Amino acid sequence: MNKYCWKGFRRGAVCAVLFFAACCVVPVRSQTPEAPAINPEEVANETDQAESPSKKSLFLESAKTDFLNWPRRIIADSKDTVLEEHNFNALLMVGGISIAMHHSNADKNIAEHFERHSAFHGFADETFNFLGHPGFHFAATGLWYGLSAESQDEFNRERAWTMMTALSVTGLVTVGLKGIRDNDTPNEKSWAWPSGHTSSSFTVASVLDEFYGPKVGIPAYILAGLVGYRMADTGDHWASDVVFGATLGWIVGHTVAGKHKELEVAGFKVLPYTGGANGSAVGVSFMKQF
Repeated sequence: MNKYCWKGFRRGAVCAVLFFAACCVVPVRSQTPEAPAINPEEVANETDQAESPSKKSLFLESAKTDFLNWPRRIIADSKDTVLEEHNFNALLMVGGISIAMHHSNADKNIAEHFERHSAFHGFADETFNFLGHPGFHFAATGLWYGLSAESQDEFNRERAWTMMTALSVTGLVTVGLKGIRDNDTPNEKSWAWPSGHTSSSFTVASVLDEFYGPKVGIPAYILAGLVGYRMADTGDHWASDVVFGATLGWIVGHTVAGKHKELEVAGFKVLPYTGGANGSAVGVSFMKQF
C-alpha cells in the first residue's frame, strides 16, 4: 500500500471514530410512546382516596379504644372525685344543708317567692331548659370528640373525652341520688334532688374553666347559674336541689379535668424529657403544634 492510500485509510478511520463518538454523545430520540401528562387534580384525588382509609381506620381505632376503656376510666375518676377527702366533706356538708333547707320553710318560702315573681316565660324558659339539658351537653361533647378524632387532633380529642367522662360521672351520681332521695318538685314531678340540669351545666362550666381559664370559665358559670335559676324559677326544682346540683357539678368538673389536664406554659405542652446515650439526661421539653 503506497503512502497516499495509507493516508486515505487513516483519514477514513478517524472520521468513522468521530462519527461513532458523536452518535454516542448526542441523545437519540426514544421511539417509545410519550408518558401521558399528569393531572394534578387526579393525583390529589388518588392521594385522598389512598389516605382516607387510613384516616378512617385511625378514627375508628381511637373511638374503639376510648369506648372500651370508658367504664374503667369512669370508675377511676368517680373514686378520685367522691372519695377524695376535701370533695367528700364538701358534698357531705352541702348535702346536709340542702336537706335541712327542704325540711324547713326555706325551700317553700323560696318557691312561693318564685311563684309570685317568675322571670322566665316562653322562649327564655325553653332556651335555658334546652341549654341546661344533660342530653344537649352529651351531644355537643360527642360532636367535639368526633370532629377532633376525624382531624386527628389528639389534644382536643382527649379534652372532649375528659368532658364526656366528667358528664358521665356527674350523671351517674345525680341519677343515683335521685333514686335514693325520690322526693317531688314544687310542680309535683318526681326525682327532684339534686337538679340534673344544674349539676350537668356546672360540670361543663368547671371543665371549661379548668381547661381554658376564666375567659371561658366565667361566661360558662354565668350560663350555668342562669340554668339553675331557671329550674327554681319555673318550679321544676327546689332551691336545695339547685344548690347541691351546682356543688356536685363544680366538684366533679374540676376534679376530673384537673386530673387529665396536661401541664402547659404559655401555650406549650410541658413533657418529660430523657436524653443522652444512656438516657442519663433528664428534664422537661416544651412542645406546641402550629
